[in-house]
Amino acid sequence: METIIVSPISNKEAEPWLLVRHYAKRKCPISYAFGAFTNNELIGIVTFGTPVSSTLRDGICGKDNSSFVLELNRLCCKTQKNLASILVGRSLAMLPHPSIVVSYADTGQGHVGYVYQATNFIYTGLSAQFKDPMVKGMENKHHTTIGDEGRGHPSRVEFLREKYGNENVYYIERNRKHRYVFFCGSKTQKRNFIKCLKYSVKPYPKGETKRYDASGEIQTQSILL
Repeated sequence: METIIVSPISNKEAEPWLLVRHYAKRKCPISYAFGAFTNNELIGIVTFGTPVSSTLRDGICGKDNSSFVLELNRLCCKTQKNLASILVGRSLAMLPHPSIVVSYADTGQGHVGYVYQATNFIYTGLSAQFKDPMVKGMENKHHTTIGDEGRGHPSRVEFLREKYGNENVYYIERNRKHRYVFFCGSKTQKRNFIKCLKYSVKPYPKGETKRYDASGEIQTQSILL
């Protein structure tokens, strides 16, 4: 197996992977980005960012620990055995300590989260059932993109109804996601986080994983040694 090097990369280097290769096809908040390289070629990226939702940040280990929460919000690799788990495992070791990392495997995309299981994340069950507003004719857009149109408005749904017409706004069921949590830090810090964890620890889920097409062509820059 070829040697894999994992190192920090700039947001600029990560963004083409997010927009072209990743199934979401959109940017996300990035605080830390890491790339996997082999033979000086970038073959995978993983990004971490502070979740926008205070409910998410407070809900993992309580409000007192919310400032430590990061979300592993994008992972995209070329097809290579064990590459994703190597990239995730090594990047976790390079994050600030202490950190609480949460990540989700989208059931709507056929994901189970085997990468997180391989890297010893804690499984805490499925996300809550939730409905998002959608606009007729805009089903190709992500619900977050549509919801962001009403940012700052007292009611985003009312904003959408005013803009597109009441008859064109409806609700869709959001895909539930498998939620995984990982603690970075000393043994004492990890023990303290475990004591504060607001979710029950559950057995890892099983099932067939669906792979998506991540073959879009992008320009990559070789690692500088």
